[in-house]
Amino acid sequence: MNYNINEENFVGNIYQRFPVSIKKGKGCTLWDIDGKEYIDCMGGYGVALVGHCNDRVINAIKKQAEQLITCHISLYNDTRLDFLNKLFTIAPTNLNKVFFANSGAESVEAAIKFSRKYTKKTGIIALNGAYHGKTFGALSVTYNEKYRKSFLPLLDDVYFVSYSDSEKIEELVNGPNNKIGTIIVEPIQGETGIIVPPVDFLKKIRSICDKHGLVLIFDEIQSGLGRTGKMWAGQHWDIKPDIMCLAKGIAGGIPMGLTLLRSEILDCIKVGEHSSTFAGNPLACAAGSATIDSLVEDKLVENSEKIGKMFKEGLLDLKDTHKIIREIRGFGMMMGIEMKFDIKDILFDGIKSGILLLYSGRNILRLLPPLVMDEDITKKAINLIDKLLYNEEKRRNV
Repeated sequence: MNYNINEENFVGNIYQRFPVSIKKGKGCTLWDIDGKEYIDCMGGYGVALVGHCNDRVINAIKKQAEQLITCHISLYNDTRLDFLNKLFTIAPTNLNKVFFANSGAESVEAAIKFSRKYTKKTGIIALNGAYHGKTFGALSVTYNEKYRKSFLPLLDDVYFVSYSDSEKIEELVNGPNNKIGTIIVEPIQGETGIIVPPVDFLKKIRSICDKHGLVLIFDEIQSGLGRTGKMWAGQHWDIKPDIMCLAKGIAGGIPMGLTLLRSEILDCIKVGEHSSTFAGNPLACAAGSATIDSLVEDKLVENSEKIGKMFKEGLLDLKDTHKIIREIRGFGMMMGIEMKFDIKDILFDGIKSGILLLYSGRNILRLLPPLVMDEDITKKAINLIDKLLYNEEKRRNV
């Protein structure tokens, strides 16, 4: 295994890093600097949505780079308008305005700011297990103490509630101080381990927001754009938010974040109250248009549903075989394998065996493969995971 640890001299000890140096990618496959091939179930933490080096995205970037790379949003641009027209053909029908940013955390920061100004209330309800980013506002509504503790105090008036307790949410909203103006939710929690809510939970939250005039924010940064077998994870419960945050795969690997919202919410923001220098640049917008084309014209959302079902059924078969699996969960190409033990050895064995896997905490394997995955690669991935689990059971004498 060949990789150069000298990167550490420059980037610091901030990221969990793995002993592999990636040189090339195509579709669901990555190659390291020695030419070794890997099935990519990590997907750049969900960024490689339409596959590595998607042909549509490559061609769009090449064409745009020869014309114009940067154009501040204070100037009009036809590439940006083309992207916007495509974006609002797939967006929830009640969301008709957008703020451009460059990342998921930025899209969440904008959502929090816009909601606060619109409601004129500082209180936010977030959920246990939530992950929304690591900038100060996003971190304030992120649950895990290990991310928060070194940076306290964060935003005031943030309340965390169990990812099933609608009665507690109602109680907080009806509290004597009447501070709550916003509820922020991942329709399916990603970083925490692919946690799916109870069947009627999101409907109850929507009802509470409608009853009390609250803004409901959906963080679809990881779950959106076909990841779960529907364009938006909220569609599994037929729920539309007032604000929706997007990023990760929206521009095929080029940085882009989006905050979609109802027009009356964005209309309360005055010129200069929020902005971003790089946001809405032509290069990202060209890549974003190509990504939407790939999702729609190449039927990747449908493929996510089909292959995701096949993948999940294969994993459920493995659960019947391997005692160390506690639970299989998720939708589409967003899956979690909860184990009874620490998964560190499985991750590193996977690298040796030619498959890259993600983690959620200490005992959950998280799978976010590109939506272009086909049946043959899915079967290979399941077989590799089977072998990894067998080796882990042998190592633990299970």
